[in-house]
Amino acid sequence: MNLIILLAIIGIPPLMFWGHHYNRVRLLFNLGATISVLIFGWILTDGIYKILINQEVFMTSIHGVFLNPSFLISGAYFGWYLLNRLLILIYKEFEQ
Repeated sequence: MNLIILLAIIGIPPLMFWGHHYNRVRLLFNLGATISVLIFGWILTDGIYKILINQEVFMTSIHGVFLNPSFLISGAYFGWYLLNRLLILIYKEFEQ
């Protein structure tokens, strides 16, 4: 599993970088990032709100929020998106 994650981290941002030359692909990436940030933030704030309301401020309760599959998927996509944007920034600065 760690190998798959490592290969995804190394392989997906360059594929996204290649696709940023096309307007529709870039629009899809940006929309995906916006949606993933909204999902990520909603799950995080909802989980922390429930913990604070129930007064369950234990480490296991707080870290239980991170086990939500939607949280993990949206966070992974946003991480790939940020790596892609950094690659684009490096590429543009290197061209100058």
